[in-house]
Amino acid sequence: MGLAKLEVDEQKFMLPVVEATSGPNGIKVADLRNDGWVTLDPGFLTTAQCESGITYIDGGRSILRYRGYPIEQLCEQSDFLEVAWLLRFGELPTQEQYATYCANINRQTMVGEDFRVMLGSFPRNAHPMSVLASAVNALAAFYPDTTDPTDPVALDRAADIIMAKVRTIVSYIFRRRRDEPMLYPDYSRGYVDDFLRMCFAVPYEPFESDPLYVHALGRLLIIHADHEQNCSTSVVRIAGSAQANLYSAVAAGINALSGPLHGGANESVLRQLETIRDSGKSVEEFVRDAKDRHERIFGLGHRVYKSYDPRAVVAKQYLEKILERESTLQLTTGERVLFDIARRLEDIALHDDYFVSRHLYPNVDFYTGLIYRAIGFDPGMFTPLFALGRIPGWIAQYREMRTDPETKIGRPRQVYTGEGARDYVPIEQRS
Repeated sequence: MGLAKLEVDEQKFMLPVVEATSGPNGIKVADLRNDGWVTLDPGFLTTAQCESGITYIDGGRSILRYRGYPIEQLCEQSDFLEVAWLLRFGELPTQEQYATYCANINRQTMVGEDFRVMLGSFPRNAHPMSVLASAVNALAAFYPDTTDPTDPVALDRAADIIMAKVRTIVSYIFRRRRDEPMLYPDYSRGYVDDFLRMCFAVPYEPFESDPLYVHALGRLLIIHADHEQNCSTSVVRIAGSAQANLYSAVAAGINALSGPLHGGANESVLRQLETIRDSGKSVEEFVRDAKDRHERIFGLGHRVYKSYDPRAVVAKQYLEKILERESTLQLTTGERVLFDIARRLEDIALHDDYFVSRHLYPNVDFYTGLIYRAIGFDPGMFTPLFALGRIPGWIAQYREMRTDPETKIGRPRQVYTGEGARDYVPIEQRS
């Protein structure tokens, strides 16, 4: 480990350097506080809150790896539950480990009748993310023997419960929004296949999931499984650093993900495409007006990726496969127009120097909402589907945080720029 020298006025500091296996090294600045200094980094753009061995991103070279494995290879050869195991335990499972894990998750997908009644008590028009966060938080009340974060056995059990039951919860939320009866899980089906059945099947009638939709949704879950120290993951770690249980920490992450600048962006993309469709403007006119007003176009650009988002590459491939079957899809005229608008907007973004020079390439949110829409989900469900995919990453990050000896309760500092000390003025003397 090397040292970095920092000079501020007459003061000199020697700060330890933490060497990364990939990406930028870190300068450990924790000791600065002892000398009366803090680092000011709005948005934590250059501040690392931890050392992590889970996910690596190189935004300049379109690289995303889970535990060292490129996302492209995992999407081509793996499936969601195998990736969930990889993120959690650090290595790909053996055949025996994989079979045992899948069986364990499938056996726990059912939720009890009291829990179903609780889900049914929410208004049908409640936003699904509010219901999902509440439901995950409530799991702690239904499984109190799994809430001790210092007990490894309890923590593993909580992780399995969340992995198993969030899929069922999301399907229940979707059914209730449509005023349809909730369906029980079918243990004989795969994770994604049975999720689609629970969402779209008619009771007492045979249902076969579309294999393309099963595969496409499985890839979307994989590309969303983790994404380093983003907003929601940071919230999970901060909550966990206070020894909040895993349910509470994941619920906090779900709430953070609900924001339109984070997981809610894919819903915003669809809403924007609908706005273009209903405006009477051409896509070119809409883009020109947005540039003139310096307004953001959702789905273009990313805070981390300054080249093409590797997750967007995967999502685009599956959107194209779905659109190749457009003649067989049961799409309304309005939905077909949305796809046409998206294609034109994508073409502009990839070739217009205004976007290219600013690295505003189509990101993962640009494509995922269109895929969800084609499968049959309404825009309000897009972010819960994102959350469903992100569950393995939040679990892995929480577990890593719990076993890191450097973990301390999260307590960011500030640079105070408010009023200095002043005396209280009685109300009758104030002018």
